[in-house]
Amino acid sequence: MFDFLKDYDLLGAFWTTVQLAALSAVGSLIWGTMLAAMRVGPVPLMRGFGTAYVNTVRNIPLTVIILFTSLGLNQTLGVSLGADDVETINFRLAVLGLIFYTSSFVCEALRSGINTVPVGQAEAARAIGLSFRQVLGLVVLPQAFRSSVVPLANVLIALIKNTTVAAAIGVAEAAVLMKEMIENEAQLLLIAAIIAFGFVVLTLPTGLILGWVGKKVAVKR
Repeated sequence: MFDFLKDYDLLGAFWTTVQLAALSAVGSLIWGTMLAAMRVGPVPLMRGFGTAYVNTVRNIPLTVIILFTSLGLNQTLGVSLGADDVETINFRLAVLGLIFYTSSFVCEALRSGINTVPVGQAEAARAIGLSFRQVLGLVVLPQAFRSSVVPLANVLIALIKNTTVAAAIGVAEAAVLMKEMIENEAQLLLIAAIIAFGFVVLTLPTGLILGWVGKKVAVKR
């Protein structure tokens, strides 16, 4: 029943999915943290930019963003992100699009964590002469990250599933392989079940592990 699988690189497709998710997660965490800092910062222009970015990007379909990276950045503006071959260019553009989209959700998850930090702690830090950057980096963000582990885990799980949208620009991940297998084999339900099981293997342990971590590091108040 599973003999047809030997003709397809199933592990390779899911490895591409893992790479997409991992690189996008790191980039989204960095950019999302910067956006969260902007949203709670004292500079009105930065607060306005952070708010506008998050509210705009969260309401744009991910497919539109991914297609824009290919049709807009690459084909129209010639952005290649330092790559020469089409496959690598599309992969990097997909990572960029996923970062652009997911960072808005990371920002909101972190901002919810920031809101759990008592205001008195920030005021006390400012009273002893710490700058806004020091207050944020030394007092607020460490506690915000501890409070945001579970929401960030949900964002990561959504990101893993959202990597399938990269198929729209030809990135050879699991969704592209599924499409190819369905076109070539008369095993629709079996193929769908195999791909679905693969994503469960990726997302279920992630949720369980990060949920456990969230309970361990949660700030006791």
